[in-house]
Amino acid sequence: MAVTVDEFLAMLQTLPETEQIDTGNWIALKVCSKGYAYIWEKTQTVGLKATLDEQIALVAERPEVFEVQFTAGQFGWVVVHLEGIEADELLELVTEAWCLTAPRRLVEAHEFGSLYDE
Repeated sequence: MAVTVDEFLAMLQTLPETEQIDTGNWIALKVCSKGYAYIWEKTQTVGLKATLDEQIALVAERPEVFEVQFTAGQFGWVVVHLEGIEADELLELVTEAWCLTAPRRLVEAHEFGSLYDE
């Protein structure tokens, strides 16, 4: 059930124009210079951008896996404990975080391409 840091980083290859910035303590994930996720290898956790409603729902549903990180404007960031999540669910959440951040042209191109991948 657990996802490793390497598995998480491999997921990012599906998200166009993602850049990884290693700060020494964590890796910041950005698209077009805007952050949408962070990973802390030491704690085996990921921080993801989400809507406020999704942040509340995830934490209420499984507080042992998700916790509130912070809120900023219309977004609620959530901490994900990698040992408690399956790869397909994490891929869905990180893709959603990317879509909330990436320019519309990238999101539309990604979604259009996904239609042909299925």
